[in-house]
Amino acid sequence: MATVNVRPLHDRILVQRVAEDEKTAGGLYIPDNAKEKPQTATVVATGKGRVLDDGRVVPLEVKRGDKVLFSKYSGTELKHDGKDYLMIREEDVLGIIN
Repeated sequence: MATVNVRPLHDRILVQRVAEDEKTAGGLYIPDNAKEKPQTATVVATGKGRVLDDGRVVPLEVKRGDKVLFSKYSGTELKHDGKDYLMIREEDVLGIIN
């Protein structure tokens, strides 16, 4: 797993989308303009946790290396060292894939 020089703040998570298959189950190739962006990603970096109103910090449930499923329209896309990443909040994570 690559090391990134971006450290998310608070409850934010930096993820890298998992590449999807280019072929359908029937063997047909899917053109790039017809593909949907994957909703699964690998966690690259995490913030310290969510800050509550009283100042306490609740640690994140996800950790670096976890494979997660996230909401379709969540996050902010960014490019760093020629790679595409997505910065999302922990609340946008729907689940951790085992």
